[in-house]
Amino acid sequence: MKKPLLLVLPALATLGFTQCQSSKPAATAPATEAPITAAKQKEYKYETVEGDPLKARIYTLDNGLTVYLSDYDDAPRIQTYLAVRAGSKNDPHNATGLAHYLEHMVFKGTSKLGTQNWQAEKPELDKIEGLYEQYRATRDAAQRKKLYHQIDSVSSVAAKLAVANEYDKVMGAIGSKGSNAYTSVEQTVYQEDIPSNQIEKWAAIQSERLKEMVPRLFHTELEAVYEEKNRTLDNDFSKEYQALNAGLYQKHEYGTQTTIGTIEHLQNPSITEIKKYFGQYYVPNNVALALSGDLDYDQTIRLIDQYFGQMERKPVPAFEPAKEAPLTTPLVKEVVGPSAENVMLGFRFPGTTTDDALVLRMIDKILTNGQAGLIDLDLNQQQKVLQASSFTDLNDDYSSHIMYATPRQGQTLDQVKALLLGELDKVKKGDFPEWLIPAIINNEELQRTKSYEDNEARAGAFVAAFIARQDWKDYLKQFDDFAKIKKEDVVRVVNQYYQNNYVVVYKRTGQDKTTEKVVKPAITPVPVNRDAASDFYKQVTAMQSPELQPVFVDYKKDIQEVKLSSGVPVFYTRNAENNLFNLYYVLDMGTNADPRLGLATDYLQYLGTDKYTAAQLQQEFYKLGCSFSVSSGQDRTFVSLSGLDSNMEPALQLFESLLRAPKADAEALKNMVAGTLKARQDAKLNKNVILQQAMVNYAKYGPKNPFTTQLSEKELKALKPQDLISRIQQLTGYQHRVLYYGPRPVATDVAALIPNGGSSEYVVAGIKNTLDQYHRTPATLKPVPADKDFAEQPMNQRQVYWVDYNMVQAEILFLTKGDAYDKALVPTVSLYNEYFGGSMGSIVFQELRESKALAYSASSRYASADKLGRSNYITSYIGTQSDKLPEAMAGMAGLLNDMPAAEANLTIAKNAIRNSIATERITKSNILMSYERAKRLGLDYDVRRDVYEKTYNMSFDDLKKFQEAKVKGQNQTILVIGSKDRLNFKELAKYGKVQQLTLKEIFGY
Repeated sequence: MKKPLLLVLPALATLGFTQCQSSKPAATAPATEAPITAAKQKEYKYETVEGDPLKARIYTLDNGLTVYLSDYDDAPRIQTYLAVRAGSKNDPHNATGLAHYLEHMVFKGTSKLGTQNWQAEKPELDKIEGLYEQYRATRDAAQRKKLYHQIDSVSSVAAKLAVANEYDKVMGAIGSKGSNAYTSVEQTVYQEDIPSNQIEKWAAIQSERLKEMVPRLFHTELEAVYEEKNRTLDNDFSKEYQALNAGLYQKHEYGTQTTIGTIEHLQNPSITEIKKYFGQYYVPNNVALALSGDLDYDQTIRLIDQYFGQMERKPVPAFEPAKEAPLTTPLVKEVVGPSAENVMLGFRFPGTTTDDALVLRMIDKILTNGQAGLIDLDLNQQQKVLQASSFTDLNDDYSSHIMYATPRQGQTLDQVKALLLGELDKVKKGDFPEWLIPAIINNEELQRTKSYEDNEARAGAFVAAFIARQDWKDYLKQFDDFAKIKKEDVVRVVNQYYQNNYVVVYKRTGQDKTTEKVVKPAITPVPVNRDAASDFYKQVTAMQSPELQPVFVDYKKDIQEVKLSSGVPVFYTRNAENNLFNLYYVLDMGTNADPRLGLATDYLQYLGTDKYTAAQLQQEFYKLGCSFSVSSGQDRTFVSLSGLDSNMEPALQLFESLLRAPKADAEALKNMVAGTLKARQDAKLNKNVILQQAMVNYAKYGPKNPFTTQLSEKELKALKPQDLISRIQQLTGYQHRVLYYGPRPVATDVAALIPNGGSSEYVVAGIKNTLDQYHRTPATLKPVPADKDFAEQPMNQRQVYWVDYNMVQAEILFLTKGDAYDKALVPTVSLYNEYFGGSMGSIVFQELRESKALAYSASSRYASADKLGRSNYITSYIGTQSDKLPEAMAGMAGLLNDMPAAEANLTIAKNAIRNSIATERITKSNILMSYERAKRLGLDYDVRRDVYEKTYNMSFDDLKKFQEAKVKGQNQTILVIGSKDRLNFKELAKYGKVQQLTLKEIFGY
């Protein structure tokens, strides 16, 4: 699972603020006996850091457990992470992938959670463990087959005593969202986003699974990991990155073993080794709990101590990192796969807490920061490559700096590599402007300010500090140290670490003949026992919690509307949290009406004005801590500006001058056209684009659809700069509306004072006054062109479309056309999705992954239209090893036509919806975007109110009637992408007329 970049507090939140209900629930006694006796109240010592924007408290319990708490009242929810300082680098060399597989097993429960009868189940699990040890030690194929048959047989007996997915069920019952985990080289982290009134239940559940790990349903989960492995075999970037690390780290586990492990080790697992690993590393003095949200510090730490404090401290094995020899010459690697060609370079650095690794972060931002980096301007904006970027991978023992780029048509990978190294040479010489480092420092501070609005980022920062073994004060101090970095520091470090000591990976397009295949074992589906529940589940769900009431958006109260002097409406929501703003001009016109509009908005990034070149313009915005974008969708165009509100006036002047008078650049247009044609070629090599965009649009609309409606190569090459510039200049001449989220008032007769961090303030006019001055429009605005929606095709017969793609898996999408959008259906659709296919506790996930081990990823959703008049669609997806295709398709088709009844699952689904809505708050700029979505659907209120009020009283009969009327027996168009050598066409023919689609048919070129 993917490791998030937690190097600094990431900017993950959308800006905005509105008043919402705050709840700090008191700990309450359970209705029945709690799993753990309450701890005596005591005083808890904690650490704080002066000036900490998160106001964090860091506790260390008597047993060594580290607890990070931060109170943030945006919504009555708490983001939680349980972080273990153990990752794939700690895997035994003869059992790689163990930490990751253990991560999966931790979701399977304990001797209390996930079992119906532990005394009867345990002997069967012990048998399975012993059989796997025999299986692992055996090489004779016939004997291995016999042993696996025994494993499968005993597993069926054990499964009858288990409760599959009970962890997912109990977390769903308490209203948790985002239940997941990830394993990386240093850590394994478990995440939950819980309602704040469920903190005690969360503590009871998480402490229980930290105490012990029971590897039940082992062989079916192993198949899910096989499928995850298959996904990496089909992912060229994963293979490329693995090759890069193998070159950079020839002795250290960062390069000698991968997180998911080898096929050899996956096919010969050891439950004994997994249990040993759990016992060594999943101990309180090697674990941190990181929580941010609507919490009470004192009550929360008491609850955590009550449930986690009885765990025993144990010694943790020391890790001795291998010492890498210096690289003295470039090391060349080659990776072959079906996706587009690119080149990747990697340099080795010291670990994340070193001074030089901090300078590395600055070097990376000098090269790429999204606006004014050397690669951004010299390579991307000047269109010398199709796309280029860089990023850092900072870990405890070593760090990596990675640069990569995709070539333009006719460009060799060596030429691209030379361009990347050329930008690095500029940094070595100090050939970058003096203002760039101060601007990077300011923009990084801006990004951190944004991230403080997001509990995931706040709690994620705690995880980053814990894994890096940094005191919180040192973690915060790094931002001050970063702000002290000088040009001479950068030049020294870049000349020290960047020589001919890199690894270069050339990604070539072709067939990878070295791809291994995971052999499909014979697995008997196991029962999931949907209506069963453990005593632990019953005890936890019976615990009393304070009730929280939902808060719905009231568009009339939460949004103010004013008109500019020109008559343009402005929709306004106040930011009372910081001095950041978002400004949008929204037009109800897009590429459906004018395919050239999308090209025009793309062209804008390469243009300057009479005063500034395109590069200088980006630099000016970056200096101001602001950025702009113009994007055109099928039927809407967004012109946006965001950043520091204190710099809004100069940024708006720059932006408006660009929109009014962009300077034509014929060479930039020529290069953009060439880049567009190359990007189109590369898109035909991307399996996700092929399936999710090209094939889906073909199935919905036919050959002429929103995806294929674009200019031909001849039309592209005939474009003149003025064709596109005129469209940019006309944008604000059409009827449009303005959305503003920021700290300034709506309108002012006199200038207002706005806090600017610390004790400083700045003077501003109201947003109406500002826009009246700078947002210039014609006296009369033109109406937008009539909307051109493509006609959706009827699906009157069963059809199977397939596209040939060289891959290990097959990916299958069942598509059914539903009714036109009807708000009356929304509550029923919400409950159907939650019950049937919306989560890891859903029917689809339980059947296809837990019971039958057919996929790593499986889902089904009745997707509501995003615009009034458009149709809803049922989309059901499964990605599976090609030789499992018959069983996978039959499994999905069977569920769609015969939805199993499970009252326990239905109750959980209803509670999950109710808890989610009761604790979800639409705030900040999301209020404006919610209003935009509502208007497209003909709504003038928050439709979640209907869902909350109606779903709780629905019965399974209500759900069944919906399923039988809208889902069962409906004609389907089935989309399949896979290798023609592996697909079972006889099986596909059972589901309709089979037709191969060519790339030209689905891409239109």
